Amino acid sequence: MSIVTINNRSINRSDTASADQVWTATSATASDFQAAVGGKVLQCITATDVTVRSTTSTSFVTGSNTLSVDITPSATSSKILVFVSTTVSTTGGTPGEYTIYRDSTNLSTATSSTGFLAVTQENIVSNLGLHVLDSPSSTSELTYQPYMSVGGSGTVYMGSDSYNDAMSTITCMEIGA
Repeated sequence: MSIVTINNRSINRSDTASADQVWTATSATASDFQAAVGGKVLQCITATDVTVRSTTSTSFVTGSNTLSVDITPSATSSKILVFVSTTVSTTGGTPGEYTIYRDSTNLSTATSSTGFLAVTQENIVSNLGLHVLDSPSSTSELTYQPYMSVGGSGTVYMGSDSYNDAMSTITCMEIGA
């Protein structure tokens, strides 16, 4: 155990201050103040895509395998934080629904607003940001992708409006327990 001088007092690093005591470090290093708990980013993987994806399906589909991330968690206790950023639009005056899948599992639920967005005005381009914190309990390779569906008749678009391509990104971070 190393000794650190705090407030001109030598203490073991395992010592703790009382609730009303403030310590000022005079020879401590950054590692002396790091929490001894999880929450560290163990890996971060990002994919980008300019593919125009569209569907007329009322079931969730992905229009492109290029906007996906394959990640292999290092422990079953790790969590995967997933972010998707894209643009979306519709034609035919129909709403669009968007979500994130892990392999064949939809990570959003019908009772949760996480991962869903409805676009109801035709040819209005909206920015879409989806995020989910997943607990896959796996050390196998996992694939994360955004999916979309149409809420009626018409077409929904992801990654573009009906006229121009736009950059889409997906980022997955493994968070240690």
